Amino acid sequence: MSFKIIRATELYQQTGAYYVRIQAMARKYKIGLREEFDEFDTPDTKYIVITDDGFPVATCRILERSATTAEIGRVVVLEDYRGRGLGRQVIESAEEWIKELGFETVVVESRDEAIDFYHKLGYRSDGSSLHDGGTFICQHMEKNI
Repeated sequence: MSFKIIRATELYQQTGAYYVRIQAMARKYKIGLREEFDEFDTPDTKYIVITDDGFPVATCRILERSATTAEIGRVVVLEDYRGRGLGRQVIESAEEWIKELGFETVVVESRDEAIDFYHKLGYRSDGSSLHDGGTFICQHMEKNI
């Protein structure tokens, strides 16, 4: 295995992010393409993609929320690649890019079953209760970087 982390800014790289999301989320949870790909998925959107020998296996999306805050979302690892630390690598790579872009805070809307994962990465709940995120029950979490 030869993993490579890509800051996907070109269309051919972004299609890797889309592929992972379709395979690991849309198909598994029966999420329609209109719901999975929203108004924030544009040619200017920033994505992290991890590849294994050139094949996309993990991804996340980075969105600007304010002058000081960015959001990491759509964090997905293909099922066959889970448990190998790729989720952590995607998040840490996104945080590094976000910091370089001048943001101070990162927010995530964590699915309820992933809250412990984000806690281990230094994210904290803002004290709000779990909320309906559409397809999943979510918790707003944040981290200063």
